[in-house]
Amino acid sequence: MTLSLLLQSDANFQQITDYLDDLDASARRQETQALDGRDQKLLYEMAAEGPPIDFAHFVPEGTKDGQQVIHAGRNSQPAFRLFEKRWCKPSGHPGELWGYNEASVRPLIGPGYFVAHLTENAGNDPRGAVVVDYFMQPEGPVPEGWPKIRPNSRGLQMFIYNKMRDYMRRVSEHVSIGAAYRMEKRIMGYFVLCREEEP
Repeated sequence: MTLSLLLQSDANFQQITDYLDDLDASARRQETQALDGRDQKLLYEMAAEGPPIDFAHFVPEGTKDGQQVIHAGRNSQPAFRLFEKRWCKPSGHPGELWGYNEASVRPLIGPGYFVAHLTENAGNDPRGAVVVDYFMQPEGPVPEGWPKIRPNSRGLQMFIYNKMRDYMRRVSEHVSIGAAYRMEKRIMGYFVLCREEEP
């Protein structure tokens, strides 16, 4: 049985969660990166049954301020599907996580910097408890090795990230699923993330 087949079966959400939690890191990444757009849509809908996602899902407690945490991703777009979202907890900015998107096309389309925060009403938005907000960008130094911050309203990245927000739901200990909105209007786009374990 694979994650995709489970999603297409009559498995419930807890069975999906347990399946992912029982996999090792390599298998979990492989399974999530095999999900197509139909699977991702199903997973996002099922994840509404789960507990709200929190900051510790993206940057585990005990991680030092400014330390990078990588989530391997796959989106439902027709091209350039594989990417990474790289996150950190910034010093002096409580209530925020900072991050950017790393992909083979990043030199062309830009890093797509974002600030993640709880959604309105302390994370009670039905779309997801944490929002990846491309209207906002880090206001301070980012981790060493991260690309230079570029406004999402400039260059080619404006067609990808400008005026975008992604609403996140928890799937399992390491896996989350997001849905993309532009100017608060739903667009065709989901993506699944799998947090990598520390080496």
